Amino acid sequence: MTLVAGVDSSTQSCKVVVCDADSGAIRAQGSAPHPDGTEVDPEAWWQALTTAGEGLLGDVAALAIAGQQHGLVALDAHGRPVRDALLWNDTRSADAATALIAELGGPQAWAEAMGSRPVAAFTVAKLRWLADHEPELADRTHTVLLPHDYLTWRMRGAGGEPTTDRGEASGTGYWSPASGEYREDLLALAFRDRRPRLPRVLGPAEPAGRTPRGVLVAAGTGDNAAAALGLGLEPGEVVVSLGTSGTVFARTGRPSADSSGAIAGFASATGDFLPLVCTLNAARVLTSAADLLGVGLDRLEQLAARAEPGAGGLVLIPYLTGERTPDLPHATGSLHGLRPGTMRPANLARAAYEGMLCHMADALDHLRAGGVAAERVLLIGGAARSPLVRTLAAQIFDIPISVPEPAEYVALGAARQAAWALAGTAEPPPWPTPVVAEIPVPQRNPGPEIRARFRAAHESAHS
Repeated sequence: MTLVAGVDSSTQSCKVVVCDADSGAIRAQGSAPHPDGTEVDPEAWWQALTTAGEGLLGDVAALAIAGQQHGLVALDAHGRPVRDALLWNDTRSADAATALIAELGGPQAWAEAMGSRPVAAFTVAKLRWLADHEPELADRTHTVLLPHDYLTWRMRGAGGEPTTDRGEASGTGYWSPASGEYREDLLALAFRDRRPRLPRVLGPAEPAGRTPRGVLVAAGTGDNAAAALGLGLEPGEVVVSLGTSGTVFARTGRPSADSSGAIAGFASATGDFLPLVCTLNAARVLTSAADLLGVGLDRLEQLAARAEPGAGGLVLIPYLTGERTPDLPHATGSLHGLRPGTMRPANLARAAYEGMLCHMADALDHLRAGGVAAERVLLIGGAARSPLVRTLAAQIFDIPISVPEPAEYVALGAARQAAWALAGTAEPPPWPTPVVAEIPVPQRNPGPEIRARFRAAHESAHS
């Protein structure tokens, strides 16, 4: 039996899965935490990968690393970080993104050039922030990588030419999914005429090299592209991922170019495209509500299930840590409809679930408006394990919900890519994706009314 490994180096932790290369069956798993914060020493990621993979990687024939998208890893001429890496959820670069949009000629110019309008998360905005606020460190920057690029380079022995893939490069703001090329002019615009070395962009099944022990290292990719590969995402399906933050994405055959900034026009890990809407607030809304009420998540769900649909008129706008979609980096969350009769723990719990899912339904609407067909939603992420979340998602999204078997789909996608690179075939191996629940839209659906209240509260708070 040939074994392959996939790594998910996420914001919070590093997870490793070892799979059978032919069937995708999981044979072993490991994990290790990452430090908190929105800037991290990249060495911490490497140490977490080493810990998570201890005893697991010795017998694999190939591996691939998927990582949190965007971010900025700036290395000096000796391959050492000039500062801690800035993560995707670090919003200090919001003003830099706004300035770059104006300097190129507006949102439409960026949409035509990159398929996306820059926001704080994009590497291009973080480079501008670095150039303006830490120019001495910008001057020392020789190479610019993303988190997965850095780990892939380290896995190969920190030697040779750094590499990336289409999925990761499309989140930088200076690589065009439509043309498949870097835009050096946009890099220079962002970095005040500095031109650091960039990683070579590999094809979907093209190897990056080998480890010092001879293990094949595949290209790797970003976390969402890896999740799509792990799920075997097909046209007509939309993934809604409810982690700490949220993502909604689909697989299409043509690049997108949304000047509103809602849709990020990413490339996929399979050679096509992955239009994606990202939110900063998803499952964190539930954990924060549980903390406020002084209960655990199980009790929060019990309380929410006791409340009527619509939470008695209580509406939570869940922009707890600012928001990326809509682009409100300095926003806060807010409660609407507070009256003596609505101020009940059950209503507050229900409002947290409904607010989170109405927010994700808005993200789904952006994809539909961009021409993406949405016939079925694949609901994944930690919050998707909740029966109440599944039921409310079908109501509020007004689309049938399928819940794949809970799994580390980012790591599985990386492992599938490793098996693909090892096989050298035209298509990735056909690994199955078991579905554990199918939830239809109810005939008498309260979802549209819940969403109408949410929209009214949003307009009141942010008009």
